[in-house]
Amino acid sequence: MGKNVLIVDDSTSMRQMLKFTLQKAGFAVAEGSDGREGLKQLASARPDLIITDLNMPNMDGLDFIRGVRAQPGFRATPILMLTTESEDGKKQVGKAAGATGWIVKPFQPERLLQVIARVLP
Repeated sequence: MGKNVLIVDDSTSMRQMLKFTLQKAGFAVAEGSDGREGLKQLASARPDLIITDLNMPNMDGLDFIRGVRAQPGFRATPILMLTTESEDGKKQVGKAAGATGWIVKPFQPERLLQVIARVLP
């Protein structure tokens, strides 16, 4: 595919699992361990897709998404929330913040790649 993906998650093992799955599918991957680090990565990573956790230290996923959406070059970039949270209320807050989709952990690699194929142009 040759697309760039930014993974933002405070769990090292989750980032590694995502990175393995995505690189195997042909994506270039950049990483951030929380929302602040994710925002710093935006300019250099130039992601075509962002996958972020919800609950992280320093800056959570919702504030991170709002920060991404505030930047002109990233208003239309697909953002997937990958989290243990599955309540409809949380999903609505995520959508209002600018999330494109919501995947509940633990994820199945095939399912993740199917969702990515739907949101990437």
